[in-house]
Amino acid sequence: MNITILTFDKLDSTNTEALKQARLGAEEGVCIVARQQSAGRGRHGRKWVSEKDAGLYFSIVLRPKIETQYLPLITLMTGVAVHDTLGELGIDADIKWVNDLLVNEKKICGILAETTETNDGPAVVVGIGINIKSSSFPPDIAYIATSIEEQLSDPIASASAMAQKADPKAVAESLTKYLTCFYSILNSENGPAAIMDEWRKRSTYFSGKLVRVVLENETVTGITQGLEPNGALRLQKANGEVMIVQSGDVERLRTDV
Repeated sequence: MNITILTFDKLDSTNTEALKQARLGAEEGVCIVARQQSAGRGRHGRKWVSEKDAGLYFSIVLRPKIETQYLPLITLMTGVAVHDTLGELGIDADIKWVNDLLVNEKKICGILAETTETNDGPAVVVGIGINIKSSSFPPDIAYIATSIEEQLSDPIASASAMAQKADPKAVAESLTKYLTCFYSILNSENGPAAIMDEWRKRSTYFSGKLVRVVLENETVTGITQGLEPNGALRLQKANGEVMIVQSGDVERLRTDV
């Protein structure tokens, strides 16, 4: 996959622009990056705070050849790539099923995958929002979110050294490297199983985690019991029944209270 990065000073949403580019025939590997978003969004249409230069606002156009049933694994693959990008900076992140990365249970990254039909076949746009700075967090999310800058805070390090590590352009370059690597794995023989194994190694949510899952019409609690071949979450409820969760919001429940 050849990477082409298109950078904008301000967009309504990098995903919206990437979807437009995909429909216009953009090749796989085209990445849309904005310094600021006026209408950044997460799952279920939630607003993604996108102040200028406070985060990496990034979307990539993919044209996967994998079977349709495995398309949800693109989100898991992206989580693995972001995990390793942060790891290169010295940040030990956890991947929460299905689309968030956490550090000490605080959100540092969100992922949003959207599919569209084009003249060249279906395309998947994957949006990635990584918090670079914490200063722009509104009060209602400040206690549940974190950033690269906060995690790398070091009173001894110089301001220039900190700025270099938390530079959105440098983070984007590292991210595209890992996306290219793991996307290649996903598209290879036995790729879906390989990606799930990579995800398992990086996520404490894979198995044995007591969680609450908010679904469209109900909320259930249980213990995670791995993933289905398509990336769906297996959840064992209190009565022993194993429920397959295709989509939902997961929240860790503490067992020490």
